[in-house]
Amino acid sequence: MDRSSRSRSRRLAPVVAVAAAAALALAGCSSSSGGKKSEEGGSGAAAGKATTPRMTVALVTHQAPGDTFWDIVRKGAEAAAAKDNIKLVYSADPSAGNQANLVQNAVDQKVDGIAVTLAKPDAMKDVITKATAADIPVVGLNSGLSDWKKLGLLEFFGQDESVTGEALGKRLNEEGAKNAVCVIQEQGNIGLTQRCDGVKKTFSGTIETLYVNGTDMPSVKSTITAKLKQDSGIDYVVALGAPYALTAVQSVGDAGSKAKIATFDLNKDLTSAISKGTIQFAVDQQPYLQGYLAVDSLWLYKNNGNYSGGGEQPVLTGPAFVDKSNVDSVARFAAKGTR
Repeated sequence: MDRSSRSRSRRLAPVVAVAAAAALALAGCSSSSGGKKSEEGGSGAAAGKATTPRMTVALVTHQAPGDTFWDIVRKGAEAAAAKDNIKLVYSADPSAGNQANLVQNAVDQKVDGIAVTLAKPDAMKDVITKATAADIPVVGLNSGLSDWKKLGLLEFFGQDESVTGEALGKRLNEEGAKNAVCVIQEQGNIGLTQRCDGVKKTFSGTIETLYVNGTDMPSVKSTITAKLKQDSGIDYVVALGAPYALTAVQSVGDAGSKAKIATFDLNKDLTSAISKGTIQFAVDQQPYLQGYLAVDSLWLYKNNGNYSGGGEQPVLTGPAFVDKSNVDSVARFAAKGTR
C-alpha cells in the first residue's frame, strides 16, 4: 500500500480498538531477536506459521539498562515475529538522541517496518519523517499516545497515561491516602510525567514528585529512603515501574516508615509482593501485548494493507488494576512473562 492510498484510508471511520486488537492477535506469524541490539532469524514457512515472504522489522525502545519491563515487551514482539516469518532486530537506548540514531540505522538498513517508543517525541520527529519518506511504515507503542498522529505514525499500541494516572489518584482516595510521593525514574520522559500529573489531578491529598536515577538502583533506594526519613507523614509511595516499587519496599523498611506502596506496571516478582501485602496494588498496561501487536501490525499492513483504528484511534492495552482480590488470576501469566 502506497502512502497516498494510506492517506485516503485514514479518512475512513475509526475501528473500535478492542476489535482491532482481537484481529491483530488472531492474524499474522513470526521469528525474533534479543539483546540491547540483537537479531535472530525465524524458520520460514511451517505449520501454524506465515508463509509470506521474509520481513525485517526493527523494534527501537527507550529501555534503560536493568529495566526488566522491556523484557516483557520484547517477549511479545518475539512471539509475533516467530509467527509471522519476521526477522526482528531489537535495539534500545534511554538517551533520546541515541534512540533517534538507532531508528536512523534501521532506515539505512531499509527494514520493512519500524516499531518505536516516543518517550521524548520531539527528538524522534525528524528521523520518523525520514522513515516515512523512505516508505517504511512506522508504528508506535508504549509511550507517545499524545504525539503518534502528529508524527505521522500508522498505528499506536499502549495506554493513555494521563487517564491511567487519574484512575490511580482516585484509587488512592479510596485507600484513604493523604500524603503521597510520586517517584519518577527518568526526567524528560513524557509518559512518566503524564502519570504523575494524572495522579495529582484526581488525588484529594497532597502529592510531591520525587526524581530518582532509574539506571542506578542503589541510588533509587537511598533517595526514596532519605525522603521518607525527611517526611514521616508520607503514607503512600507511588512508583512508576515494578522494579522501582520493589526497591521502594526496601526503602520503607530502611526508613522505618509506615508508608504503603502502589505502582504502575507489573512483573512476576511484583505479583508476589501484592500477594504478601508489601505492595498494595499495581496498574497493568500489558507490555507483552504492546510488543506483540506492534510487530504483528506491521505484518498485517505489509501483507494485507490492514491497520487498526482507521489511522485515527489507538489500540489501548490498559489500564487494569491488580490487587489482592485478583492477583492469583494474573500471577500465573506473570510467571510466564506475558503479564
